[in-house]
Amino acid sequence: MSDLKDFINLRHTLHRYPELCKQEFETSRRISEFMQKFEPDEEIDVAGTGKMFIFEGEDSGETILFRCELDALPIQEQAPNLAYRSAHKGKAHLCGHDGHMTIIAYLGKLISENRPKKGKVILLFQPAEETDLGAKDVVESPEFHRLKPDFLFALHNIPGVKKHTVLIKDGSFSAASCGITINLKGRTSHAAEPEKGNNPYFAAQKIIEDVQTMTSLKQGFIDHVISTLIYIRLGEISFGVSPSDLEMGITLRAYENQDLDLLCHKTEEIIKKYADEHQLECSFSYGEVYPATINNPDCVNMVKKASESLGFEMVEMEKPNNWSEDFAYFTATNKGVQFGYGAGEDQPNLHDPSYNFPDDLIEPAGNLFFRIYKDRLL
Repeated sequence: MSDLKDFINLRHTLHRYPELCKQEFETSRRISEFMQKFEPDEEIDVAGTGKMFIFEGEDSGETILFRCELDALPIQEQAPNLAYRSAHKGKAHLCGHDGHMTIIAYLGKLISENRPKKGKVILLFQPAEETDLGAKDVVESPEFHRLKPDFLFALHNIPGVKKHTVLIKDGSFSAASCGITINLKGRTSHAAEPEKGNNPYFAAQKIIEDVQTMTSLKQGFIDHVISTLIYIRLGEISFGVSPSDLEMGITLRAYENQDLDLLCHKTEEIIKKYADEHQLECSFSYGEVYPATINNPDCVNMVKKASESLGFEMVEMEKPNNWSEDFAYFTATNKGVQFGYGAGEDQPNLHDPSYNFPDDLIEPAGNLFFRIYKDRLL
């Protein structure tokens, strides 16, 4: 059976050939080919390029799912001396999904050597985590509904934290977020006579200021809220024209789902207020909607128990992560937990062009997942 070197080679291959959301065809094929040596009882396609590998016990029992992600990021890697650097221009595994996949593959090896006596275990390689809500597609699929997992587990490597430290939290683990696209329409005029037109810039400026003030003061919210201006598009490169159309995007975040709902409502009120004051047409729409990832206390305790038994250092997080995760779609309808796993204090940040997943995380993290599995199904 495979030794650790084979898994490191797998990780390097996945790193060298990254694929973006919903384009993970070769990644999925490589994972399928690698996992078949562990003789899963079933291999199931899900949500396009996703894969689920099932190991089933003889007796009835719980169904436990372990999840990782297939997709890479649309960022140019900056690692000229890395032997296995990305071969695809403008694409790279800079979030560690290559490592997460390898951890789950290593878990597959351990399970194949210690097959479940009862229940079943699902190893999910999920597509499209970064931008296209692949978890939502999985949760809504008939394949997932047929399997009905009782408990779901996922980790994310966390740079800046001592290696192999388990970061755990009850309740909200990562923030809810959404992107709001705002369109304002005024009236075009000659640049020499701006008073005869209606340039939407001045209303947009007020909207941005009020939304930022609202999230800075945090009045009326249960917990932390954040707003981030992402882009503004206004006019053309034509110095004789005062423009009439403006589009801008703002990301809204909150640690609690109800706060995000309130933040969206208050933002809409601000948009309408200044559109009316400036006699502008306005519209808005939402995209990349992520609920907060809410950890189930039973699953949190399973991670704690496994971590303690293996001697991992644990840190109880005081607040959720500011970033969002589509694992939230699993925890919204199922008992699940996502936890952090320290990737090293000197490790570049996630999404940094020089980030590279540490290979020495693979075996210990795989063992941690295996201990959770062993405690429930062996």
